[in-house]
Amino acid sequence: MTDDFHGQVAEKIRELYGITNALEEMFPGRHFTPDGHLVGSIGEVIAAERYHLTLLPASAATYDAVASDGRYVQIKATQRKSVALSGCPDYLLVFHIETDGSLSEVYNGPGKAVWDACGKTAKNGQSPISLAKLRMLAADVSETDKIQEVR
Repeated sequence: MTDDFHGQVAEKIRELYGITNALEEMFPGRHFTPDGHLVGSIGEVIAAERYHLTLLPASAATYDAVASDGRYVQIKATQRKSVALSGCPDYLLVFHIETDGSLSEVYNGPGKAVWDACGKTAKNGQSPISLAKLRMLAADVSETDKIQEVR
């Protein structure tokens, strides 16, 4: 990932959090945390740049991108302590977005181990898994099973 690209995205994320913090100060008790499509799209574009992925059309079923070796990848990004899956992806990338604009990789590897470790499926059809559990699962992923970063 180019330093210029990362710097531009990180700056925009810092600006976004500056605005949400100002709104929360103006309206105590209300939360203006960016979530949903915004956070997901941030994770997808950063992952595409970092791992040289080709993004699929927005809201494609199950997968968000294709790796240069043909593997289909689901990308999850969050600011919280968990993510949720609606099915078992072949490969999964999970990121945590910090308020300073940085993005840390939580999980990078096959989706089956994650799917098997997910909690009970909720009424919305999604099965949650904590970032702590994802980090534990990530420790068992071999380098050859990971989507490689482009330097």
